[in-house]
Amino acid sequence: MTQIALSPDQVVALRYRDPEPTAPAEWNPVLHVLHDHRSVRRYLPDPISDEVLRLLISAAQSAPTSSNLQVWSVIAVRDPERKARLATLAGDQEHIRQAPVLLVWTADLARLRGLAADRGVPLDGADYLESSYVAFLDAALAAQNALVAAESLGLGTVYIGAIRNNPEQVAAELALPPGVFAVVGLVVGTPDPGEGARVKPRLPQAAVLHEEVYRADARHAHIAEYESRIAAFYAEQDLAHSWSERVLTRLGSAAALHGRDRLRDQLPAQGFPLH
Repeated sequence: MTQIALSPDQVVALRYRDPEPTAPAEWNPVLHVLHDHRSVRRYLPDPISDEVLRLLISAAQSAPTSSNLQVWSVIAVRDPERKARLATLAGDQEHIRQAPVLLVWTADLARLRGLAADRGVPLDGADYLESSYVAFLDAALAAQNALVAAESLGLGTVYIGAIRNNPEQVAAELALPPGVFAVVGLVVGTPDPGEGARVKPRLPQAAVLHEEVYRADARHAHIAEYESRIAAFYAEQDLAHSWSERVLTRLGSAAALHGRDRLRDQLPAQGFPLH
């Protein structure tokens, strides 16, 4: 299927489903890749080569990292049986089984704990919430760099937040030692063109961009405008309910978190005391 090249103003407009697009002030291939992101949930069986994987990891390691601590690691899962088991643990998502590789990004304080143990010095600061927070941020930043790199190569991606549904079982499956916690999964592969994955519109910029101080006075108007724009996307995807209904259901109860309501207990059990 031949993809029609869109102009910069059309690419930006598609991100918002803006009926009156305006040309962006600047444009380049990186901006095009960022704005064109879409979640892919159907993949061809084409493998991801070691060379491409190394490129994605070098892109990930080019992300910012607090104080150069580099408190993250990633596990590349290619074995079909292991991917199938992880898919079951992560909400039974078929695209995890289908795609050639699942990258599991982890907060990793074990490496620095080992360094401290080797030198016989304390590492008490690693036991505090701040350090765990930094490790999760580092892992997320690295993952996003890898996502952009993959999509710049024409590959498809989708994040797997459900990798946190059953962290004990995921840790056992990946042999994660204390001090290492699975933050998010990232499926990578060649998109199946038959899926027709589309760009999902986001909230108007006025809903998320605040000048100088936070302003909540106009949020209702922005949500109403967004509902009218995203309704067409949901119809194209055969999805029921409005955006408001979907997000309120998603956070409406502890049960809706599908096991992630237990993270406060699971993190200390995996070596993150959170003092």
